[in-house]
Amino acid sequence: MEKIYSRTSTVLPKSSGFCPGCLHGTAHSILGKVIEEEGLREETIGILPIGCSTLGAFYWDLDVVGSAHGRAPAVATGVKRCNPNNTVFTYQGDGDLASIGLSEIIHAANRGENFTSIFVNNNIYGMTGGQAAPTTLIGQKSTTTPFGRSVEKDGYPMDMCNIISQLKAPVYVARFSLDTPKNIIAAKKGIQKAIRLQNSGKGFTFIEIMSNCPTNWGMSAVQSIKWMQENSLKEYPLGIFVDKYKEEF
Repeated sequence: MEKIYSRTSTVLPKSSGFCPGCLHGTAHSILGKVIEEEGLREETIGILPIGCSTLGAFYWDLDVVGSAHGRAPAVATGVKRCNPNNTVFTYQGDGDLASIGLSEIIHAANRGENFTSIFVNNNIYGMTGGQAAPTTLIGQKSTTTPFGRSVEKDGYPMDMCNIISQLKAPVYVARFSLDTPKNIIAAKKGIQKAIRLQNSGKGFTFIEIMSNCPTNWGMSAVQSIKWMQENSLKEYPLGIFVDKYKEEF
């Protein structure tokens, strides 16, 4: 029989430790597939901070470096500058990247560092306790906003793609989602483009991936997908924000 599909060897064959219904595993899978299809497994270095993102160290068959909470872009800067021929990516959540690591990501993007940031946005702190993140929606409940986020007390949700797209240096800034098979395929293509731009020396690339958090949202997996579609994706619409090499890649 003709073999038409193989499990990517870049993702280790082990059971997931993520909460049931969490889409981090899907994000891991498509990133692993891109790295394998591009033939980059031996040359790739992932930079992981604190939180659910840290679990990538258990699932990717890649070289990974741990960093302090929010500091992955600073570590990635050093790793890429010392190893310019390697593919370097950060994999960060919204609490990590948009809060404690906001300065790190903004300055790395502004310098045009030649690595790729994968930003998984589920509107909340995950592993660290379900607190409100900078991306938490107005009215959304969390352990630190039990009555829902309010503009008066907590400000507006931060749109990281819009913020980073205002800088001059980034060459590719895009937002995708993992709520449907069609969107998952689009997210994989976006990651592939970002990696190819990096490996062509074009500069900083930023991929935001909209995800869920059934546990901290207090929902089933199916309910969380529906909530994403009715709420998260309206606050954070999908699309390409910057694409300086649209015709080449």
